[in-house]
Amino acid sequence: MPVSVFDLFSIGVGPSSSHTVGPMRAAARFSEAVHAAGILGKTASVRVDLYGSLAATGLGHGTLTAVAIGLEGVHPEDIEPAVLEESLERISTSGMLGLAGKHPIPFAVDEIVLRPLTVLKRHTNGMKFSALDSVGTALLDQTYYSIGGGFIILDGEEEAAPNSNQAPLPFPYTSGHELLNLCASTGVGISDIMLDNELTIRTEHEIRSGLLKIRDVMEDCIRRSVAREGILPGGLNVRRRAKTWFDRLSQEDPDFDPFFAPDWVNLMAMAVNEENASGGRVVTAPTNGAAGIIPAVLHYATTYVPRIATASEEDKNDAVVRFLLTAGAIGVLYKERASISGAEVGCQGEVGSAASMAAAGLAEVLGGTPEQIENAAEIAMEHNLGLTCDPIGGLVQVPCIERNAIAANKAINAARMALRGDGKHHVTLDQVIETMRQTGLDMSEKYKETATGGLAVNVPLC
Repeated sequence: MPVSVFDLFSIGVGPSSSHTVGPMRAAARFSEAVHAAGILGKTASVRVDLYGSLAATGLGHGTLTAVAIGLEGVHPEDIEPAVLEESLERISTSGMLGLAGKHPIPFAVDEIVLRPLTVLKRHTNGMKFSALDSVGTALLDQTYYSIGGGFIILDGEEEAAPNSNQAPLPFPYTSGHELLNLCASTGVGISDIMLDNELTIRTEHEIRSGLLKIRDVMEDCIRRSVAREGILPGGLNVRRRAKTWFDRLSQEDPDFDPFFAPDWVNLMAMAVNEENASGGRVVTAPTNGAAGIIPAVLHYATTYVPRIATASEEDKNDAVVRFLLTAGAIGVLYKERASISGAEVGCQGEVGSAASMAAAGLAEVLGGTPEQIENAAEIAMEHNLGLTCDPIGGLVQVPCIERNAIAANKAINAARMALRGDGKHHVTLDQVIETMRQTGLDMSEKYKETATGGLAVNVPLC
């Protein structure tokens, strides 16, 4: 398990982890490399080339503006949306940015070179940065890939998690089968295995407080969203619905409608993704495009599962931590064995993996055995196989917002189905992850976050 739960759940800004968060991180890392190389003062300009999916949907995903902010040395987890907007206004008005936060250079986002038909060999989300001197000679060239969930790789480096130099894991696993065997041999649950592995990086207090902070950011995102009205940016004229739903549901009798709880789950998921679509602060879970699913299912667990909803603050927090640790343990498998990038395997890798993680987390706090939890994760993904990524206008709005709501309820159903059984089932989690990977390889490129197929071409933009 080289990937930490805090790699899968990271704080950033919308609308996309692979197209906004990743490029911002790459640009920030490039600016730091320029500074470290001692050529900051000699750099007169920076050229940026975007390739493949980044170029095809970069305008709708905020990639170009994310690059500009990143070149100033800013990382997505360190900036508030309001400050981001102020910085973009300053750069746009002045035509200048502070490279690495120190050195002023001329820069305009409309001068970023878009190459949508050119896909670099390693990944469709490629970007090249060049620091140029006053006569246009390249002082430093670097190519990065945004591989999903905000993860980035520098060309020439092997893919490695940020914590690759940590102490050996007490319970390493590379498959669902190995994870279940570890649970069987130790007599502990999946969240315990994940916790022990996380302890090689952080103290238990840091893990607990960090995960509760993740929960708090998710809840803050929902609170902001249900207080806002209007039209989402981007030109599709999609109305924000979360506030209207929230106001109506808050007035309704919960005993009147048996689907009252699912309605709230729908609302929570849509609220997060409306905030994401507007460039708000969200938690990648494990991506921005699927950011609403885990918060919505976690809300269901803490609100509608009686023994959690009525528990003490400490016990409720314990349930949240176990939920997120278990979800992270399953997310590791998708990240390592397949992909969580919509540009690589379609939306099955984003919404599908998030639903699978959420189902596992819910099954954990509902008292499921490791076998039932693995079954819940498998069911959720099995019924998201083949899901395409075909955003209209390249925006993370249609079908993304409603898709999160549907997937959140799928996750709840998957967990409840699994807990009705004994954990024995025909299709294993490993098999369904491999099927997702193969399906992604077979999927036409037009269904992988390029906005050149599906709804993106069959629904008029006006």
